[in-house]
Amino acid sequence: MKTITLDELKAMVGQESGLSPWREVTQTMIDQFADATDDHQFIHCDPARAATETPFGGTIAHGFLTLSLLSTFAFETAPEIEGADMGINHGFDAVRFVAPVKTGSRIRARFVLADVKIRPSGWVQIANDVTIEIEGSAKPALTARWLTLTFVPPKAD
Repeated sequence: MKTITLDELKAMVGQESGLSPWREVTQTMIDQFADATDDHQFIHCDPARAATETPFGGTIAHGFLTLSLLSTFAFETAPEIEGADMGINHGFDAVRFVAPVKTGSRIRARFVLADVKIRPSGWVQIANDVTIEIEGSAKPALTARWLTLTFVPPKAD
C-alpha cells in the first residue's frame, strides 16, 4: 500500500485515486448478508423463484451489500496517509443504486478524490466520488459521494 502526505493528498483532488480489483458477488455472500440484516427477500435468497418471478433471471445482491463492500474496496485501493492513526465512515452526501448486481457478477470500485478538508483538530474529511462498476455492464451498480474522516495528529509548532 502506498503512503502519501497530506499535501500529496490535497494535490490529488479531482483525480482518480484508486481502482480496486474485481470481486465476485456470490450467493454465499448474499445469503450471509441476508442473515446479518434479516433481509431474506426472495429476489436475494431464492434462486429458483428469482429466476421465474423477476426480470433479473436469478438472484441479485442487496444494494446495501454492494454499498458495504466500499470499505474493503477502499482498504485494497486507497493510499495510506502518512501519520494517520485511524479512519472512520462519516456518511454519504448521495447514494444511487443504478443497476442490480446479479449473483456471480464481478464488481469493482473506482474512486475519484472530490475534496479534502483538513481540520485544526487533526481530523481530515475526505470526500470520494465512488462508482461501483459491474464487469461487462454499461451501467454501474451504484454511484456515491462517500465521506470519511481520518485522524492525523497535528504536528507541534
